[in-house]
Amino acid sequence: MPSSPASERLNLLGLTRPALEAYVRELGSEPFRARQLARWIYKRGEARIEQMTDLAKDFRAALAERAQVRAPAIIEVQLSRDGTRKWKLEADGTQAFEMVFIPEDDRGTLCISTQVGCALDCSFCATAQQGFNRNLTTAEIVGQVWLAGRELAAAGAVARLGEPQEADRPPASRAVTNVVLMGMGEPLANLRQVVPALTILLDDFGFDLSRRRVTLSTSGLVPQIYRLAEEVNVALAVSLHAPDDALRNELVPINRKHPIAELLEACWHYLDEQNGRSVTFEYVMLQDVNDSLAQARRLARLLAGHPAKVNLIPFNPFPGARYRRSPEERILRFRDELIGRGLIATVRRTRGEDIDAACGQLAGRVIDRTTVRLGSKAFGVVVQA
Repeated sequence: MPSSPASERLNLLGLTRPALEAYVRELGSEPFRARQLARWIYKRGEARIEQMTDLAKDFRAALAERAQVRAPAIIEVQLSRDGTRKWKLEADGTQAFEMVFIPEDDRGTLCISTQVGCALDCSFCATAQQGFNRNLTTAEIVGQVWLAGRELAAAGAVARLGEPQEADRPPASRAVTNVVLMGMGEPLANLRQVVPALTILLDDFGFDLSRRRVTLSTSGLVPQIYRLAEEVNVALAVSLHAPDDALRNELVPINRKHPIAELLEACWHYLDEQNGRSVTFEYVMLQDVNDSLAQARRLARLLAGHPAKVNLIPFNPFPGARYRRSPEERILRFRDELIGRGLIATVRRTRGEDIDAACGQLAGRVIDRTTVRLGSKAFGVVVQA
């Protein structure tokens, strides 16, 4: 019997282990087949069901008729001078989103997207200027990690099997060792799809990543931080960018709805619930806006006595941006002021700037925009909790 058209077949990418087990039972097979299937999909990166040779032949035939493994289609690939790779991926017709791989000596970090565009309107971010189209599905979120693994293997960016590894590193056959949800979109505005994606990244039968190697970055959707604390344990990064509400209202408009004190309370709750080590606070360095020593001192007082790290991010310009990057010497003085006051502070190295792949530069292609204003009734429709 011929397979159903691709558009009608279930995409197995994005199904958690319990969902795979339920689907396998629907096909009349035993739950252990779901674990075999997960290994083929997530460990081996196999898309061809007929090649999953330890599955029973009749089960493979039934599966191929009704299901498929389908990642987002690649529109364009760009390679930076520093080795950073950026993929533009197809969403729907004219819509596109982006992911970025950043290779380093001791790790390979994949920055993935969770939405087509973004509705949060942060004033220093290129994604926000694109508007918002829709949330990505779990399959599209997980599919980025799956696709990157295959692409990097084909490009020869994979370690040899059998090489010694750190205790918590993924298998040596994988180039992607860390995943950060810091691409296009606000992950917590798409919680319904993001939580199962995170579950698959952490699952022994999924990508088997350590919770310390998966980071979710949020602009500060406070109710969703509390929800996340009940659902899954990953590293938490928060886009702070200002030491006071007046400035943060301007830079990160969600602050008008959830001010800094409320946001920090949610962060400390998340650590308590998940036994986390610390929260990383991201702080983009904008010349003559948020980079004075007085502001560094206010930031240090704000976070004093709490398990916090500060990651200072040199601003990455984009067309139409009204900000300038703080000079390097001012960034280093800001960092040293924080360190001198007892905080852990680092400066993020800018990567992929020549291909617009640096932090805050991902724009994708958002043609059909949804107009949303924070604090209005319309805002609620883009938050899938």
